Amino acid sequence: MSQVHFEHLFTPLQVGPMRVPNRICETTNTINSSMTPGMIDEHFIAHHGAKARGGTGWIGSETWLLNVPFPPETPDEVGLSIGCAAHTTSYQYPAFAEGMKKFVDEVHKAGSVAIVQLTQLTSAWGPSAVPMLGPQSYTPHVLGEEEIEFCINVYADAAEVAKAVGADGIEMHCAHETMGHSFLSPVSNKRTDKWGGGPQERIRFVVEVLKRIRARIGDSLAIGIRVGAQEFRQGGYDNLEMREMLYAIAETGLIDFADIDTGHCWGAPSYVPNSYYPNAEHREAGKAAKADLSGLDRKVAVMFTGRINDPVVAEELIKGGYCDLVGMVRAGIADPEFANKAREGRLNEIRRCIACTRCIDEASESLYIPYTPVCSINPVIGNELRWEKEYKRATKARRVVVVGGGLAGCEAARIAAQRGHKVTLLEQGKRLGGQLLIASKAPGRDSFEDQVYFEENEMTRTGVEVRLETTADLAAIKALKPDVVVIATGAVPRVPHDVSGLDLPHVVYGWDVMKGKVQAGKRVAIVSQEDYYETPGVADFLASKGKEVTVFLKGAHIGKEIARYSVGMTLARMESLGVTTVPNVTLTKIDARGLDFESVFGGRTYRHEGFDTVVLVYGAVAQPELYDQLKAEGGGPQLFLAGAAWLPRRMAEATQHGAHIGLAI
Repeated sequence: MSQVHFEHLFTPLQVGPMRVPNRICETTNTINSSMTPGMIDEHFIAHHGAKARGGTGWIGSETWLLNVPFPPETPDEVGLSIGCAAHTTSYQYPAFAEGMKKFVDEVHKAGSVAIVQLTQLTSAWGPSAVPMLGPQSYTPHVLGEEEIEFCINVYADAAEVAKAVGADGIEMHCAHETMGHSFLSPVSNKRTDKWGGGPQERIRFVVEVLKRIRARIGDSLAIGIRVGAQEFRQGGYDNLEMREMLYAIAETGLIDFADIDTGHCWGAPSYVPNSYYPNAEHREAGKAAKADLSGLDRKVAVMFTGRINDPVVAEELIKGGYCDLVGMVRAGIADPEFANKAREGRLNEIRRCIACTRCIDEASESLYIPYTPVCSINPVIGNELRWEKEYKRATKARRVVVVGGGLAGCEAARIAAQRGHKVTLLEQGKRLGGQLLIASKAPGRDSFEDQVYFEENEMTRTGVEVRLETTADLAAIKALKPDVVVIATGAVPRVPHDVSGLDLPHVVYGWDVMKGKVQAGKRVAIVSQEDYYETPGVADFLASKGKEVTVFLKGAHIGKEIARYSVGMTLARMESLGVTTVPNVTLTKIDARGLDFESVFGGRTYRHEGFDTVVLVYGAVAQPELYDQLKAEGGGPQLFLAGAAWLPRRMAEATQHGAHIGLAI
């Protein structure tokens, strides 16, 4: 049991008419937890309700996208390029309100408060003919007076629904490329009428929306706004200007809280900070706002959000006067019970978010259709109802041997042991973790080791016998007399079969570089056939050591499968380290002097010379040989093939595969 004393984190706070039971908040996020798009279903309630039952005091769930004045003769358009442009949206349907009422009741039953965020998210409308995002190709339709009036009324309409379903508070979204943000920003708001001008004038749209909401629902609900502390865009507002605007809004007496974060959707820094960012990096923005607003007649609570995954950090933020409430969305995705565990002194049992951002990233830009919410390290996310139904004590304890201590093997062992089986885990390395131990060596990825600590702690807590530095073969497995064997032997780097010169001494593999098995020279060529994090991780590792790195890619840019909240920071790091790229080429030959490439598109050939070391990053190949040997013998224990040993993919797939095997035993 931990001896950490939480003096502030678990104290209640009065926010307008709403009493929040503690300071831990699920700020509104987009994880698309409903399996019925646009509606509130049992999956939505299970996902967000778990956080309330787990001790999170403020549940923001997922935003309400509001309708906009779309011309009646045009079809609805919903997508990343245009945002949400629809004649009607979910909150206007009775079925949505019915589902939301069930959700709010579930949150209240757990003792938490439910907040509704109202968002007009669109690139098709704006105060001026300036794209809301720098790299965006859409130049918006400029809002006229009638259209502005329509937008203002929509917020009030939605607020009325929120009140009817029993919500405790309403948050107007004024950050992250929303309509409110577009009016606040000096970049996107160039108007010379009453809706534009200096900081005191650009707040008018937000203030009018808040007035209309108050007129419609009165003081029965807490009302607040979400704002970005500053814009990281040429000509955008800085923190001082945002402080001026926020104070002017709060001075009207219309808000009870301000939810503050920093960053944007497509660049660096991101408002969903990944592991490259320190914990609570921009915390001073919260402290400044708290100081500014402290003297107002109407008390305004300040929430700060920005990669806070540890309750001890959250406690220090409140104690230090940086905020009154702490946004901890991904902490609650990684472990919905983290708040209760912290309050009960079970800090070692917390599964800490590693800030890979896949959960929020892929909800916005999923590679999978239909999309299922996912967490790289928590197998329950997106599968809550299945776990409620299937997770139960085993009727008969069985002897289980797990071979391999990566994510898949550890999760299979952990769940099987929790369910009452006697589990032995064999790992050939000196430590559990598998590929996580490699990934954590990349700069900005040290947080990945937190999951290794979690698995190590869980093996002890659940009674798994772990044998490290143990090579598993048929004889070793048979000697344990298992009823069940799980083969989670992982993968090895893929060796290309269509490239000559691979046996040259200066040709190495990315994994070996990261493990320290080989040393790279001064000038390094990385040849990549991988489009996610492995390539930038290897490049970052080498460039941070002063190497001159050139990456040759089969795609258009490094990490092209990394989604929008993270790709900007990844590319920014490559730029800051001087990593150069040569896109759209495949390697055909290596010799002592250089490398030959062929264009991906036209077949044109290229020659590049002058490198001391060639590092190959070609993805991975499964290692199922031990499974195949056991299966060939027949008539033995029940067999499972887990994680990358079946198919090399990403962390979440390995975590879920292993855990689901643990359920099936």
